[in-house]
Amino acid sequence: MNKVITTLVFVGLMFSSCSSEDPTSGGTPLGGGNNIETPNNYTDSQLIEMVQKDALKYFWDYAESNSKLARERYHTDNPGQDANIVTTGGSGFGLMTILIGVKNGYISKSEAISRLTTSLNFLQNADRFHGAWSHWINGTNGQVVPFSPTDNGGDLVETAFLAQGLICVREFFKNSSDASELALSQKADSLWKGIEWNWYTKGENVLYWHWSLNYDFQMNMQLRGYDETLITYVLAAASPNYSIEKSVYQQGWARNGNIKSTSTQYGIPVVVNHNGVNGNVGPMFWSHYSFLGLDPRGLSDEYVNYGNVTTNHAKIMYQYCITNPKGWQGYNSKSWGLTASYSRNTDGSTGYSAHQPNNDLGVISPTAALSNMPYTSTESMNMLKFLYNENYNKYIGVAGPYDAYSIHYNWVTPRYLAIDQGTIAPMIENYKTQFLWNLFMNAPDVKQGLIKLGFHSTQYGF
Repeated sequence: MNKVITTLVFVGLMFSSCSSEDPTSGGTPLGGGNNIETPNNYTDSQLIEMVQKDALKYFWDYAESNSKLARERYHTDNPGQDANIVTTGGSGFGLMTILIGVKNGYISKSEAISRLTTSLNFLQNADRFHGAWSHWINGTNGQVVPFSPTDNGGDLVETAFLAQGLICVREFFKNSSDASELALSQKADSLWKGIEWNWYTKGENVLYWHWSLNYDFQMNMQLRGYDETLITYVLAAASPNYSIEKSVYQQGWARNGNIKSTSTQYGIPVVVNHNGVNGNVGPMFWSHYSFLGLDPRGLSDEYVNYGNVTTNHAKIMYQYCITNPKGWQGYNSKSWGLTASYSRNTDGSTGYSAHQPNNDLGVISPTAALSNMPYTSTESMNMLKFLYNENYNKYIGVAGPYDAYSIHYNWVTPRYLAIDQGTIAPMIENYKTQFLWNLFMNAPDVKQGLIKLGFHSTQYGF
């Protein structure tokens, strides 16, 4: 089972058992038929700027106070909960979101340099495990916060999401004549180069997700495609100091070619076996997390074309929601998208679930459709209009779209998760300008790593 899916179950249990709130809190009734909202009439360009600015607020206004990295979660109904729990992967998404803020003039470069320098200095001094950071970090002292009893060490996938952001920071500032910007670029480079990717193979032809001083490789979670972990293999091959061999990718991620799928859904080729299951279609984040920096357009290895993989995943998800086989109220061409997010428990309280066609609970996660903007631009824009023009007061809060809602159950949770909010601005920017894709894909070590694994890119000429 995919770790993030298991993760969400564990976090939900932890939240339920540790919270002193009313057990039915975290879900807000929408007010039924009397809650009539005056529509807005924002243009497409206005909407895109609004949602990018809003998503940036999560990582800027609501960052962890000491490290200035991303909090795991922010609950408007309980703002102090887990205030100092830093999420490693979400922080990587936050680095990229802040770069977008600088590029678009939403925040000043000088403020961003100061903030990013604080964050990277914190990461330099935080606990590391053969170069990898833990899933959660205590923002006050840099020490590991166990994610589960045996998950108290390095998390290679979360580290990969962070490294994706570090490389983008390095590339953005590397040619600057300003001393502070150049120092930031060099710090990002040093942090990325210190990750010991090959340690996490155990000498085998596969990458492992976790290693702990106490439990070694006991969690025994191998990274095999197709899921959100492709970026881990790409960066492991790209590492100048701790690189893996191509065989690790072939036998691990690509399953010796068995990653390929011949199945179709709604007449659309699935292309890959999601999590090794023929015909399965996983949660939408599988086509987001690795592709904030990794440009799938025209990107292929010897097995599949990842432009087809990601776009078809998005199209199938859209068609599933339109077809709506379970008959949920509120699934339509403007309200769609399933991914791992907060969810509605059967008692009406807020839980967590990895929403996907085979785990469809009537809950829409806005990040799913919005982060699909490069793949399904028209359908994603319709979702953005639905949220901001038609339902602003219901679904938009202090940091953009709330994490999840259900029209069927008349429910919305006024809460945010870093990993969900963190893909919105990057993927929309890639749709607009290919900004992060160009930064990441043109990095010399990234390109070398892709070539080493047998990748070709029609966009970047290799």
